[in-house]
Amino acid sequence: MIETSVSRHHQNFFQVIQSYYQLTKPRIIPLLLITTAASMWIASQGKVDPVLLVATLSGGTFAAGAAQTINCIYDRDIDYDMERTRHRPLPSGRVQPRDALIFAIALAVISFTLLAVFANLLSALLAMSGIVFYVGIYTHLLKRHTTQNIVIGGAAGAIPALVGWAAATGSLGLPAWVIFAIVFLWTPPHFWALALMIRDDYAKVGVPMLPVIAGDTATTRQIWLYTLILIPTTLLLVYPLHVSGIVYAGIALVLGSIFIKKAWALLHDSSNQQQARSLFLYSILYMMLLCAGMVIDSLPITHQVTTTVMAFSGQ
Repeated sequence: MIETSVSRHHQNFFQVIQSYYQLTKPRIIPLLLITTAASMWIASQGKVDPVLLVATLSGGTFAAGAAQTINCIYDRDIDYDMERTRHRPLPSGRVQPRDALIFAIALAVISFTLLAVFANLLSALLAMSGIVFYVGIYTHLLKRHTTQNIVIGGAAGAIPALVGWAAATGSLGLPAWVIFAIVFLWTPPHFWALALMIRDDYAKVGVPMLPVIAGDTATTRQIWLYTLILIPTTLLLVYPLHVSGIVYAGIALVLGSIFIKKAWALLHDSSNQQQARSLFLYSILYMMLLCAGMVIDSLPITHQVTTTVMAFSGQ
């Protein structure tokens, strides 16, 4: 009996931990951290302080977790009505709103402290601004009121790039804003592809996502336009800014051409769920590999190899 009671106690403890972990929407966070890290690598010219990197990524994780938790509190009514979100901790009753809010505040405090102590005040304030923008602007003002919710709200997801740059340099240079713009422009094609897949869920709870209000054709046209703007924007890091080189340029062009091909296919078959799913999944891979390209290109050894090859070619 005692062993059974202890086992049940452990099981309940881990269920509580799992519930709070789920409040942070952990699947979203890795992409935010990848853009943070890529920005830090470029800002540091490939020589990132490991302690600063860990502290910044940890601070970013806590900030994102705080924002997502507050989002869960705010959206618990529509989460209950949507099939795919009904079993989240708040609508299912596993966590109470008051406890979730305390958890979110604790995460935000830890995030601010980590960034302010190990990085600098600017990065800490930027992380807090990300929380405020995501909760106040996107979740409260935009999400339930306009089809442009994900466009303007996408700025919140682009702020981690600024946090990374600020953590590494203590300031915000033009390249930081270009990386911000890359993530900002990537967000609509990425999210609208998902919205095409779960349009009925959004329609059911009255969230005016673009596919619900404007239809599939208009949505795929917007995806196509944003993709066409996104790809040349990624190359601004190469020219005129010269903070990335030929290795990144090659990776960006290959990845971008695939993105354009998938957006084009969806544009000409807007009601095809498989095409939408393909673009959505690729958009995640695209951002991960693009950021990996930024990191690889920034490494000193890459610059040495590139310089050697160019010198040899010149001879």
